[in-house]
Amino acid sequence: MTDTEQKPSRKQQILQALAHMLEVNPGARITTANLAKEVGVSEAALYRHFPSKAKMFEGLIEFIEATIFTRVNRIRSEYDGTLSRIEHTMTLMLTFAEKNPGMCRILTGDALSGETERLRVRIAQFFERLETQLKQILRESELRDVKVTSIDSGAAANMLLAFLEGRIRQYVRSEFSAKPLVNWPEQWSFLARNLLVENDLVEQY
Repeated sequence: MTDTEQKPSRKQQILQALAHMLEVNPGARITTANLAKEVGVSEAALYRHFPSKAKMFEGLIEFIEATIFTRVNRIRSEYDGTLSRIEHTMTLMLTFAEKNPGMCRILTGDALSGETERLRVRIAQFFERLETQLKQILRESELRDVKVTSIDSGAAANMLLAFLEGRIRQYVRSEFSAKPLVNWPEQWSFLARNLLVENDLVEQY
């Protein structure tokens, strides 16, 4: 191991193990006993790092939030065109989902059945925040007197979010065989054409 490489902390190992178990056991409920076995520690050792299983799930949700919204902010600073920002934001979400199957079970609520209500509330808030980001990108174009969508920006953002949620749910329902990025270039081309008010605005992306 080089000086720049760091061994994951025990907390990181636990969260990585939980994400892995969610991926390789689609539909199965994760118990702390099985998780401890996967990590190679006792259940008591798990609880020294996390006071409850809910806190472990919260740790994964925090990872999802930090990963997505840090990069969305970067997209908004690096790209000028409204459609370019939308395309990169949606591609980011689909790519993250495809690379992190276990996380998708959290995003759809599949892995949260029987868990504390606050986890489901937090996932709902994640998607509300993502929809807000999409809406703000569209509204910023309106502030520049460039109306990109032929419908209300809020309705357009909600439609885009529904597309993302649908692809993630398909991924989970198919036990991770229906990849979120399959056919995405063609689907984006269709979405972009139908989001535009005028065809000559296509140059924005």
